[in-house]
Amino acid sequence: QVRLVESGGGSVQAGGSLSLSCAASGITVSASCMGWFRQAPGKEREGVALIDRRAIQSYTDSVKGRFTISRDNAKNIVHLRMNSLKLEDTAMYFCAARPIGWFSTCTYGYAGDSWGQGTQVTVSS
Repeated sequence: QVRLVESGGGSVQAGGSLSLSCAASGITVSASCMGWFRQAPGKEREGVALIDRRAIQSYTDSVKGRFTISRDNAKNIVHLRMNSLKLEDTAMYFCAARPIGWFSTCTYGYAGDSWGQGTQVTVSS
């Protein structure tokens, strides 16, 4: 059974930084399509960042240059480092995962198979 547990959320002022973590069990992050998603009140869930088993990263345009997704294979954890946070980054952040083949394409739609419970990020002025 796959279990994803997010942590690291909190409140921060605009321009600040936070690091989120997604601890995985029942799945190997280095052999999976791993994604971070977020959902703000009244808005649809959106994909934020992906990392595939080749460690290729991709980001939604609004976070490029500010967010970095990475993984710790030994600890089976995926991180999301968020710098230069903006008010519009306020949302519940979720981790998602799905095993993937070496040559398969990791997309937000593909990653959204198993989900964590989320961690809240609030950015204030």
